[in-house]
Amino acid sequence: MTADAIAAVARGQRMWANPSSPHREGRAARAALEEARATIAAAYGWRHETLFTSGASESLALALGRSLIGRRIISAVEHDAAIRAAGVAETAPVDREGVIDPVALADLLAAGPALVCLQWCNSETGVRQPIAAVAEMVHAAGGLLLVDAAQMPAARDLAGHADFVALSAHKRGGPPGIGALLVRDLATLRPSGGQERGYRPGTENLPAVLGYAAALAEPEPDHGVLRDKLDDAIRRSGGLVVAEGAPRHPAIGSYRLPGLAATAQLIRLDLAGIAVSAGSACASGSMKPSHVLRAMGWNEDDTREVVRVSFGRTTSEADVDRFVIAWRDMARQARRLAA
Repeated sequence: MTADAIAAVARGQRMWANPSSPHREGRAARAALEEARATIAAAYGWRHETLFTSGASESLALALGRSLIGRRIISAVEHDAAIRAAGVAETAPVDREGVIDPVALADLLAAGPALVCLQWCNSETGVRQPIAAVAEMVHAAGGLLLVDAAQMPAARDLAGHADFVALSAHKRGGPPGIGALLVRDLATLRPSGGQERGYRPGTENLPAVLGYAAALAEPEPDHGVLRDKLDDAIRRSGGLVVAEGAPRHPAIGSYRLPGLAATAQLIRLDLAGIAVSAGSACASGSMKPSHVLRAMGWNEDDTREVVRVSFGRTTSEADVDRFVIAWRDMARQARRLAA
């Protein structure tokens, strides 16, 4: 969390009252909540509805579970949270770089309107999807577009394209347990009663909302130069950069080290004080091969040699250098084992 976010959460704790209560303290809490709502919407360039949730997973479940369009189409590389929430859904394939296949999507949309769910930036590979082009296809077919933008630092580019946007505060330096669903038209969503305009029951989490709004005031660093340096070092060391031909988020990369299992890499890197994961953090404890890499055409054995690296706010060039030293040591070990 950013320092401003921590301070804002503390302020929210000190002024806590139920924002739905009619008394003076409740009205003050409501005013603070709505001011934060406006701040968050403005940060994303969103002029429509903003519903607070517990995070992107709940936002996805809300949109996928209550959209008034009956059909569901998700890409083959969606986050596990979207796959679970979509239930019975049709799957749009991706190419070997992890980018959605526009021809296959057009064929699916030809069968009628659907809610299409697409992760703007893949949480494992960092691959960015062509949201504007997909939105044009979906809307031409009379459908709606739900964008999982949890991994993206900002969503201003989505304001003219998406019908729903799922967000998570902790990806932007805010507190965990708070997120939002941006909604273009509430009439496309079935209400459930309760708070948040009647679309989400439960007492509003004022401290976390204030923390989210405060975090958005601090711009995200651009890790493009550091990620390029790491990509180059991985290639020179005999590793493989996953989806290197696709547009990727500068703060996320996946790398394969042939001959050494990801579990062994994680142990070695952890001992060196380097924290990475095998696939998405939400699924890294699973022993199953990555469904994302499998959808991109990888065989099961190769998927088990891939680690995911992400860059945080404090990641420095020295951190990348330490990773490269450890990686090269592991690569030498893998070559010795192969010999």
